[in-house]
Amino acid sequence: MVSIATLSLWPAAYLPDVPGSDKTHHFIAYAALMFPTALKQPKFYLSITIGFIAFSGAIELIQPYVNRYGEWLDMAANTTGLLCGWLIAKTALVVSQKSS
Repeated sequence: MVSIATLSLWPAAYLPDVPGSDKTHHFIAYAALMFPTALKQPKFYLSITIGFIAFSGAIELIQPYVNRYGEWLDMAANTTGLLCGWLIAKTALVVSQKSS
């Protein structure tokens, strides 16, 4: 979360040029955030997931104050990344249980 917050709030002019679209970066970052959480399946898993979505929204609301652009499509990419990170983790758990 610290990496996501830092890169999301860093002034755009000082960010390195990375291949891929902004939405792809959002998607990958939030999928990577969700994946280990979904693998571990902590007790308050749903609350944590809602917290990740709220964190994503807070970042988008703060961005205009640090010379960035908050976009609803970024939040949609974040949420989609969370969902895909969850699906990948669940698939990995099912495959590992069948292998045992």
